[in-house]
Amino acid sequence: MDYFLTEEQKEMVEIAALIGKEKIVPVMEECDENERFPTEVYAEFAKADLCGVAIPEAYGGLGFGAFEQVLVIEELCRYDAGIGLALAATGLGTLPILLTGSEEQKRKFLPGIASGETITAFGLTESGAGSDAGAMKTTAVKDGDSYILNGSKCFITNGGDAHLYTVIAKTDPSKGSRGASAFIVEKGTAGFSFGKKEKKLGIRSSSTREIIFSDCRIPKENLIAREGMGFIVALKTLDNSRPGVAAQALGIAQGALDDAARYSKERIQFGAPISSIQAVQHLLADMATKTEAARALIYQTAKMIDGGSKNFKKEASMSKLFASDVAMEVTTNAIQVMGGYGYMKDYPTQRRFRDAKITQIYEGTNQIQRNEIANALLKEYC
Repeated sequence: MDYFLTEEQKEMVEIAALIGKEKIVPVMEECDENERFPTEVYAEFAKADLCGVAIPEAYGGLGFGAFEQVLVIEELCRYDAGIGLALAATGLGTLPILLTGSEEQKRKFLPGIASGETITAFGLTESGAGSDAGAMKTTAVKDGDSYILNGSKCFITNGGDAHLYTVIAKTDPSKGSRGASAFIVEKGTAGFSFGKKEKKLGIRSSSTREIIFSDCRIPKENLIAREGMGFIVALKTLDNSRPGVAAQALGIAQGALDDAARYSKERIQFGAPISSIQAVQHLLADMATKTEAARALIYQTAKMIDGGSKNFKKEASMSKLFASDVAMEVTTNAIQVMGGYGYMKDYPTQRRFRDAKITQIYEGTNQIQRNEIANALLKEYC
């Protein structure tokens, strides 16, 4: 479909595709196999100004919005979702500052993020507080001009490799979710350390670690918004970031469709390419239709955000839910089209299949997305 992209938007996609072909493809198998963070590829993102796509020009960014960010993430993840996630997760970690940070915080931290010098991460999940984020145990106690953090967060994307972490902690545990606050924590701060690097099914080139706070003292200036606003900051962040997760899933699905369609024209069985077999054609047709439907939903949601809509929670959840389910279905069927070859590590399809699963889980499981969609929907009928 023609989404009538501007020349600047087309150029961004072309740049992302060029990086995908020239910088991601040569290292993606090695990064996946060795679970290595793609530091050298991130440097290429920085050179191409992709790190500052959605950061205002006043802070060193390009001044675009959610739609352009979605375009870039989709194209990078069409090649490798684990490597593309390094940029997407930095976007997630940046959102609390971008959406609710003070002017001083924006001027201090955003230029480094826009230039690519600073990689970020977002710390919300704990071992006993996943979907139920209100059950978190990490605390932040005010002590003079500082806050002292204690506790830990798990499954943190970019953990260890990021330089800056936006973290949700309880400043008043007696108030439940209303007692949470958001903070900026810099790598290297005394009392801030990292647990083991997790070994994962997919997105293996993306680092996932526990982050640990042990009497970690941070200046009061690193409080985002004000005390008690932590969950509002987190919810705003996730609403704005879910189209990005959806774009990651979309890129995975499109890459798998590319794999399967090309293979079907090359693979000869019974004296003809398998693309001539109606059963294969139907699989490809369904894969293409659902991928394009996901794209339309994601793009329109991103445009709602950029258009200043104050109420896009339902659409953001729909985008994440639908695109991730499509990614899982399309990658499964791509392997089916390719048969035994799709199952082998000689082809990228099996990696896309492994990468797709996480998009149904992180930044809110798809069951949680259905809750969000239903709640928003039913409010429309009050």
